[in-house]
Amino acid sequence: MKLFKLAFSTVLVASCLAATPALASYPDRPVNMVVPFAAGGPTDNVARSLAEAMRPTLGQTVVVENKGGAGGTIGTTQIARAKPDGYSVLLMHIGFSTALSLYKNPGYTPESFEPIGLVVDVPMTIIARSDFPANTIQELVEYIKANKDKVSLANAGIGAASHLCGTMLASAIGVDLLTVPYKGTGPAMNDLLGKQVDILCDQTTNTTQHIKAGTVKAYAVTSKQRVPTLPDLPTMQEAGFKDFEVGIWHGMWAPKDTPKEVTEKLNKALQAGLADPDFQKRMAGLGATVLTQDANPAALTAKVQQQVPQWQQLFKAAGVQPQ
Repeated sequence: MKLFKLAFSTVLVASCLAATPALASYPDRPVNMVVPFAAGGPTDNVARSLAEAMRPTLGQTVVVENKGGAGGTIGTTQIARAKPDGYSVLLMHIGFSTALSLYKNPGYTPESFEPIGLVVDVPMTIIARSDFPANTIQELVEYIKANKDKVSLANAGIGAASHLCGTMLASAIGVDLLTVPYKGTGPAMNDLLGKQVDILCDQTTNTTQHIKAGTVKAYAVTSKQRVPTLPDLPTMQEAGFKDFEVGIWHGMWAPKDTPKEVTEKLNKALQAGLADPDFQKRMAGLGATVLTQDANPAALTAKVQQQVPQWQQLFKAAGVQPQ
C-alpha cells in the first residue's frame, strides 16, 4: 500500500512539473480570437484593434477569426467547445446574454466559459439608405407608420445587437416591420449602401465612417447623451422616446477550465490593450467607451448576471418567442 501511495505521489508530482513549463511559456504560438459575426462589422472592428493592442503583452500575434451565423451563437458555441488551453478566446457583445432568451438551445450557458473581462461599450445609431425619403427622426417615424409594409429593416441575425435595437425601435413606434436577417452587419451594411434594404440600427463602430461620408442617412443615437464624434445626431430620448436607451457592451471569454495562470495572462494582456493610447484613440473616434475599470472577470460576470433577466423580461413583454 505504501509503495502504491509513493508511486501515485511520484506520478502526481511529475505531472505537475511537466505542466508547469507549458503554462510558464504560454503563449508560445498565436492566439485565436473568434468573433461570431461576419468580417467588417462593428464587433469585428473592435476585435481587430484589440488584437493588435494585446500583441505586445502576449508576445504573440492574436488572429481574428470570423465565425458568423445564428445571431452569434455558432461562433460562441465553437469557443465553448474549444480546448481550454488559452489559444482560443471569444470576443462577443451583449448578444452573449440575450441569446439565452432568444434561442431554445443556443449551444452554451455562461458557465461554459471563463470570463476575462469587459472591453468597450458602444452606442447604436439608427440609419437608412442615402436616398431614403425621411430626413429627421420624426419624419422617419411618420414614414414608417405610413409605409410599414414597404419598409425593410436589416439586422445581423436573431440576438445580434442590430436585431435588439431594431426590435426596440419597432416596439417604440408600435409597428411590425419586415426584417431582413444577415450573418453580420458587415453584409447588412453592404446591402444598405447598395440600397437593397431601407433601415439599419447599428453600432457607431460600424456606422460613423459612413455617416461622416454621407453614404447613409443618420437619424439618432441610442445613448443617454449625444456622441461627441456625431454631435449633430439627437438621442432617442431627445426625439421623444423616453425609455429608448441601449448600449452594446463587449466582453472576452475563454473556454471553461482554462487554467487560472492562462486566464490571468489573458486578462493582463486585455488590460494593457485597453490602456494602449492608439486603441483608445481608435475607439473614441468610433464613439465607443473603453471599459478600462471593468476589464476583469468579476465585472464581466456581474454584467451577464444582470443582463440575462433584464432581456428575458423585455422579450417576454414584446411577445418574442425563442427560436
